[in-house]
Amino acid sequence: MIRHAKISEIEDILTITKACAAKMIENGIFQWNEHYPTKEAFVNDVKRNELYVRVEKGKVIGAIVISTYMDDEYIPIQWLTPNGKSTYIHRVCIHPDHQGKGYAQELMDFAEDHSRKNGFISVRLDTFSQNKRNQRFYEQRGYQKLGDIFFPKQSEHPFHCYELVL
Repeated sequence: MIRHAKISEIEDILTITKACAAKMIENGIFQWNEHYPTKEAFVNDVKRNELYVRVEKGKVIGAIVISTYMDDEYIPIQWLTPNGKSTYIHRVCIHPDHQGKGYAQELMDFAEDHSRKNGFISVRLDTFSQNKRNQRFYEQRGYQKLGDIFFPKQSEHPFHCYELVL
């Protein structure tokens, strides 16, 4: 089941993101660290009603943010569609114990369906240039790579921006 997250679940989500960060680091992917993702980001996501969780057997095992807010870092990108009619995906995570079972696909299906149903014309996101697995994941879903942005607190390497026209 996928549903809106509760403020009381943020600690569970942070446990998941820490486990994901540790697994990525183990695989030589230095994408998430002590600077990202933050508790404050998830609190803001809940306040904006943009944080969703994937629950399995009563336990939160993953999360996704479906936002309508475009971060300033995205401004230079030449998007496929006009600004103002897109959703933005952030902080997709599935606990490593539950990865490889299709839950991330479910979260993305949910996000894309949610966007369509609410009249948006595209879904935008970024993923770390050193995370080839994520790039394949999004490209197989039909997302097009459009350009690079940087988050210096996370890495010296760029993040690739993607868009899916719905």
